[in-house]
Amino acid sequence: MSDDYLARIGTTIKEARHRAGLSQADLATKLETSQSAVARIEAGGQNLTLDSLARISEALDTELVALTRTSSGGAVHLKIEGGRRLSGAIDVKTSKNAAVALLCASLLNKGTTTLRNLARIEEVNRILEVLDSIGVKTRWLPGSSDLEIIPPERINLDAMDEEAARRTRTVIMFLGPLLHEFDSFRLPYAGGCDLGTRTVEPHMTSLTHFGLDVEATHGWYEAKVVGQGSQDKTFVLTERGDTVTENALMAAARHPGRTTIRNASPNYMVQDLCFFLEKLGVRVEGIGTTTLVVTGVSEIDVDVEYSPSEDPIEAMSLIAAAVVTKSEITIRRSPIEFLEIELATLTGMGMQYSLSEEYLAHNGRTRLVDITTHPGPLKAPIDKIHPMPFPGLNIDNLPFFALIASCAEGTTTIHDWVYDNRAIYLTELNKIGGRVTLMDPHRVLVEGPVRWRANEVTCPPALRPGVVVLLAMLAAPGTSYLRNVYVINRGYEDLAERLNALGASVQPFRDIG
Repeated sequence: MSDDYLARIGTTIKEARHRAGLSQADLATKLETSQSAVARIEAGGQNLTLDSLARISEALDTELVALTRTSSGGAVHLKIEGGRRLSGAIDVKTSKNAAVALLCASLLNKGTTTLRNLARIEEVNRILEVLDSIGVKTRWLPGSSDLEIIPPERINLDAMDEEAARRTRTVIMFLGPLLHEFDSFRLPYAGGCDLGTRTVEPHMTSLTHFGLDVEATHGWYEAKVVGQGSQDKTFVLTERGDTVTENALMAAARHPGRTTIRNASPNYMVQDLCFFLEKLGVRVEGIGTTTLVVTGVSEIDVDVEYSPSEDPIEAMSLIAAAVVTKSEITIRRSPIEFLEIELATLTGMGMQYSLSEEYLAHNGRTRLVDITTHPGPLKAPIDKIHPMPFPGLNIDNLPFFALIASCAEGTTTIHDWVYDNRAIYLTELNKIGGRVTLMDPHRVLVEGPVRWRANEVTCPPALRPGVVVLLAMLAAPGTSYLRNVYVINRGYEDLAERLNALGASVQPFRDIG
């Protein structure tokens, strides 16, 4: 094998080991070899036979490679046998966006943080790699998706895994917690989905109230704390963004005195962060509104457990899967408070569904329901579909309406005013039978209903549009291939396996060549 290929295989094995919650020593025991041998394998310094790859696959309970005739640099792909009806019930996983916020917020705590039933997704893996590299001890508790986080005496930012940090935008949310730990520090520029220019200026503006001065230079955020000012402070966020609000909340959590944050996001992941901060001893008033009043504490050292609530974006994607495949399925544990506008929009398009009685998530605060979809004809809405800050239609749910509109009679305008380029990716539906016309970088016209057809498509480099293409392929009779789906794995746990449990046929594979 070439050195380049060995390095790709090593990275794949390392990622699979992290997902399995195993240390290098644990994997070495399973393989009856040494930890140093596992380290060489993951570093790409060990030749591997197909037999040894098979043994490693078995030890990690995952398919590392599949033999095919083409090569795409070791990327993960999906083979979809479409045209099948789905049936049964599926549980919504916990929130990706809450998970990443809680991982960052764990840096506020000197005690042990245990996050229950956390989403085991690639975005979480990247943050764990960053946390591990700076001295934080993290481990998946055996036989569970519960994550234990133990901070070091002193965070070592000089040892940060830059590659992992640059593959996620989440690293920007280290600013709020770290300003309490260092007089000066630096973080790599963030990555993540390719959605065009997204300014970080609102983050910087909000954190200046806590004395943080940030300069972007040569691929780094250079941060200095120049004094946090008076104890009590009030400021207005220039953007009602989720991560902006979360950064401000984490900065306020360890700032003694009262901090009033106006124009705050009341969205689901922000609420989860507020509930977690309360468990840390921070007082947060106004949860679920656009004005948050935080009474911080200068030091936090508690052993705490928290269970994030379920993901409304995943719930919406499963609703879209039911619509596009004309299926009746039950989507259990759906956070209804964060889906009400979406369901009202679907009702206006003629969709039929039923709801169970409400019950509480494991955090004891978020309201859940079971949603059962009933297939039937849909019609295009009279007005355009566009997102708004919560309690409006969620920006991350907007792409699923392009898919649903493709199943409806008439023409629908989708207006994605937030992201510069994401609407462009919705035109990828045309490769599998869609009729999507790009009006400008923010608006598309969707004509329906369409007849989906199988094809081979490279996954768009943005999470939700990537899932939209996958779901359309479920409805396309024949065999489709979706290439390079890493971006989907950033936000969804075992999506192929879970869709297959409903009757789909989605098979992951890798290329060798």
